[in-house]
Amino acid sequence: MQSEREYLPELLTAAYLHIPFCRRRCAYCDFAISLGTEALIERYVGELLREIAATPIRSQQLQTVFFGGGTPSLLSVAQMERLLQALHLRFGIAADAEISIEANPGTVTVETLSGYRAAGVNRVSLGVQAFQPELLSLCGRDHTVAEIYEAVEALAQAGIPNFNLDLISGLPQQTISHWQDSLAALIAIAPSHVSIYDLTIEQGTAFGRRYQPGDQPLPSDEATVEMYGLARETLVAAGYEHYEISNYARPGFRCRHNQVYWRNQPYYGLGMAATSYVDRRRIDRPRKLHDYFAWVDQLAKAPEAFLESFATTQPLDELVDTLILGLRLQEGLSLTKLRERFGAEQVGQVLACLERYQRQGWVQVTEDRLRLSDPEGFLFCNTVLVALMQHLGA
Repeated sequence: MQSEREYLPELLTAAYLHIPFCRRRCAYCDFAISLGTEALIERYVGELLREIAATPIRSQQLQTVFFGGGTPSLLSVAQMERLLQALHLRFGIAADAEISIEANPGTVTVETLSGYRAAGVNRVSLGVQAFQPELLSLCGRDHTVAEIYEAVEALAQAGIPNFNLDLISGLPQQTISHWQDSLAALIAIAPSHVSIYDLTIEQGTAFGRRYQPGDQPLPSDEATVEMYGLARETLVAAGYEHYEISNYARPGFRCRHNQVYWRNQPYYGLGMAATSYVDRRRIDRPRKLHDYFAWVDQLAKAPEAFLESFATTQPLDELVDTLILGLRLQEGLSLTKLRERFGAEQVGQVLACLERYQRQGWVQVTEDRLRLSDPEGFLFCNTVLVALMQHLGA
């Protein structure tokens, strides 16, 4: 049964905190990060605390908190405690809230994870990416295969059974055999949640300077489609729900925080390069540290006026965002809720555009649900979404 909160933008229950520090930049990464010293990390935490204290309150209690990066596991236990305490004092955190942190193998110990758990963290997302040493090296990852298993063992000893593993398909020199071995290793570990991402070559990254899409040694499109199918087949057979294009979960372990994004619900975004979605405004913070520090100064002087200076999201943009995000979910979108939020005429235009994809079997429309088929619709998701945006004039 769908939540009554679906597509109701005024309900704010989530906070994302960006921790932009890494020990090195991976070859595929175009995120806003910094190779920070301990002193710089401490200063950043101080500025993040200032932003939290100055942010106008739009929620009763947070139901989800997500520390992303970067590498949030570079935070000390004391820094994590201070940030969670500040969130609790400012916004409130529900007793059963999902509090997640991204971590890289090689940056966590039993002691650190136990400290995070005592501070309130109850979910960890491990950036594994591959189980082959040569692929980890090629990607510029700063951990070994052995450290993957050490991190998993540390999670068990620290009492954090709810954890996600990330894998990337379509890496240079990655073969179908590599992929099958990685999936087998992942299944043996038995995480509660799995994220599978297909490599995107971004400009400005090390991979972007080395490769063009379609070039050798990147796997062919046919190979990456086969990898997608193998992942889906293997994980579903092992008892995971394929609940979003890139995400699989054991029953009861879907990522609650990410579902806020996919349902286009509002959230606090805090920290350098973070985006918040509050009062129908998407507010992007600066991508450089010194600019972010100046941004916090402006916020602290006049919080309400500063945030109100940002433009409100237009209804058409909201509709497009809702479609782009919601069609990633296996459950798709409620047509009733879409009509309530955007009107029957706009939803009718959407359905008219999708008729040809419905005939192809990529889109499914029932009495009250609009969804992409799995796997065909998910594989051609970008084609469908581009057509929708063009049809709606977005």
